[in-house]
Amino acid sequence: MEQQATITATLEDESAHAFDSTVARIWRVFWILLIVTLVEIALATVHYFFGVPPVLLRNVIFLSLTLVKAFYIVAEFMHLRHEVKNLILSIMIPLLLFIWFITAFLTDGNSWRIDRERRAVQTEQVNQAP
Repeated sequence: MEQQATITATLEDESAHAFDSTVARIWRVFWILLIVTLVEIALATVHYFFGVPPVLLRNVIFLSLTLVKAFYIVAEFMHLRHEVKNLILSIMIPLLLFIWFITAFLTDGNSWRIDRERRAVQTEQVNQAP
């Protein structure tokens, strides 16, 4: 009977320790994501009131911080941090390619729009000549 009580007490201690570890990890994730978000908000506020940093630099910083948050969320909440490297790469590489495709399509669409607007202006100038 004493042995069973010892085993039960040991299991309770282990589960309490595992619970404390999980709670601590969740709080760590919360604080890291909160800090990154507050940095983004501070950067937007500084840009709104003072105009610094320049728009391109600000956008690059926002994109970088957003990617950091996305990768951290994927690592923590999808539990990829503890997986095999090949599994991580099989998920992250398509994600990066998807982001690259969206960027390429938006860039190409913007180029197409600029070209169409330029041709429309040239056509209007030619038609008004007579």
